[in-house]
Amino acid sequence: MPETCETYAGLPGGIGVSRLRVYDWPTADGLRGGTPHLHLTCSEGYAVTGGRGAVQTLTASGFRQTPLAPGALVWFTPGTIHRLVNDGELEITVLMQNCGLPEAGDAVLTLPPPLLADPEAYRAAVALPTEATEAEQATAARHRRDLAVEGFTALREATESGDPEPLAAFHRAAVALTRPLAAAWRARWREGAAAAAGATGAQLDHLERGDADYLALASVRAERPAAHGRFGMCGRLDVYDVA
Repeated sequence: MPETCETYAGLPGGIGVSRLRVYDWPTADGLRGGTPHLHLTCSEGYAVTGGRGAVQTLTASGFRQTPLAPGALVWFTPGTIHRLVNDGELEITVLMQNCGLPEAGDAVLTLPPPLLADPEAYRAAVALPTEATEAEQATAARHRRDLAVEGFTALREATESGDPEPLAAFHRAAVALTRPLAAAWRARWREGAAAAAGATGAQLDHLERGDADYLALASVRAERPAAHGRFGMCGRLDVYDVA
């Protein structure tokens, strides 16, 4: 655990936040939207601010589709495969555990099994070109989205037919792909959510002692997006540097 301090400068609870405009590109099944994927150590929440759509989810308990409209608040735990469907101008404020780790590595796309079995092939399939035009980046983002929808469809069909093995195999592949990153993720957790919880504990200690000195450490922070319109897994992102 980190050394306990009386303040934590990040967002409440050490979360991350981004603004998302969900892709409206059509897919082979006639729907429009984002790239199916899961997170291994982070819960994620959607606060819908505009438009209409749904989030399709797949877990060992089965498939579910949750409608999304302005005012809706939906969240899900690690291991939930999720796919955003855009029925019209869907915009979301995304809330993420661990200072935005879902957008910084904690995500595995539901690509077809041969690509999941080879780490180099997987990385090549999900990477977007860095020195490219916006049109080239969009083409790459759309291609990986379509690959993930293909894999997601197969996982959903197997699960709904009563065969749990393809989903379990995807879980194993996701762990194998991300296991080498666990130590770095742990450091991010210590500096974020764990530090935030530790600061609350220290503040409670002061309060129980009747010591008001810690309140003099109060501060205010404001941020504008650090990047606008970045191609993400589910749409165009405005991201904030709040770690």
